[in-house]
Amino acid sequence: VDRSFIRNVPEDYEDKAIIEAIISMGQTLSLTVVAEGVETQEQMDFLRQHSCDEMQGYYFSKPVVADEFANLLKMNFSSPKKSG
Repeated sequence: VDRSFIRNVPEDYEDKAIIEAIISMGQTLSLTVVAEGVETQEQMDFLRQHSCDEMQGYYFSKPVVADEFANLLKMNFSSPKKSG
C-alpha cells in the first residue's frame, strides 16, 4: 500500500476505502500486503484493524544502514539468558 494512501488515514474516507480494498484484494490473492510510510499510532492501528500483513515507516524506525540493522536485530532478538 503506497504511502500516499496512508498519509491521511484515519481522516480521509476515500483513502481508507482504497486501503481496505487493497488489503482485501491481497488477501483474496494470497499475497502479503505491505503498507509503506506508516508514521503514526493511528495509521498503524487502522492497518492492524484491517489485517494488513506488514508495515514499514518512520513510526517503527528511521532508515538504517545494513550494519546498524544487523546490530539492532542482535540486541532485540538475542536468546534469553538462563537464570540460576
